[in-house]
Amino acid sequence: MTEDVSDAATGVTPGDGDDAVRDAGASGPEAGTGGADASDAPAAPTAEPAVDYKDRWLRTEAELQTFRRRAAREREEAVQRAQESVLLETITALDDLERALAALGPERAAEPLAQGVALVAQRLRDTLARWDVSEVAALGQPFDPNVHEAMLEIDAPAGVAPGSVAQVVQKGYRRGDRSLRAARVVVARAGQDGQ
Repeated sequence: MTEDVSDAATGVTPGDGDDAVRDAGASGPEAGTGGADASDAPAAPTAEPAVDYKDRWLRTEAELQTFRRRAAREREEAVQRAQESVLLETITALDDLERALAALGPERAAEPLAQGVALVAQRLRDTLARWDVSEVAALGQPFDPNVHEAMLEIDAPAGVAPGSVAQVVQKGYRRGDRSLRAARVVVARAGQDGQ
C-alpha cells in the first residue's frame, strides 16, 4: 500500500520500471513539456572561473610586490637607524676628546699626550666625514628649531642680532639632510633698551 501512495505521488504506475522514473524526472527539450525551467538545469562550464583565477592571481601578485617593497623599505630604515646610533656614539666620544683638549689648554698643546688626543679626535672627525656627517653651523646664525635646541635666552651681546645664536653649548651634527643631534645653543634676545 505504501508503494501505491508513492507511485501516485510520482505519477508512475506500478510496472513501468526504471525507465518511467527517469522520464518523469527529466527536463529540457528531450522531456517535452516538463515542469522544470531552463534555469534549474546545471550550467555548462564557462570561461568565468578562469577569469576569476587570473584575477585572484593578479591581486595576490600585487600584494606580494607591495609586501616586498615595504619589507625592503623597513630593512633600509632599520639599517639607517643602526648606523645613526653608532654615529651618535662616535660623536659623543669626539665631544669627550674635545673637552679633554680644551681642559689641557694651549700651553700644554705641545705635550705628547695632548698631541695624541688631538690625533684621535681628528681621526674621529675623518670617520664621521666619510659617513657624510657634518657639523651644524650655529654661532651667529638665526635660531632654527629644526637644527638648534635653545638652552637659554640672554640679552643680545654687542655684534649679535636678536634671535640669533649667541653661544654654542654643544655642537650639533647632521647626516646629509637629516639632523643627527640638534645643537644646544644660547639665543640672543632684544635687550631691555630695545636694541
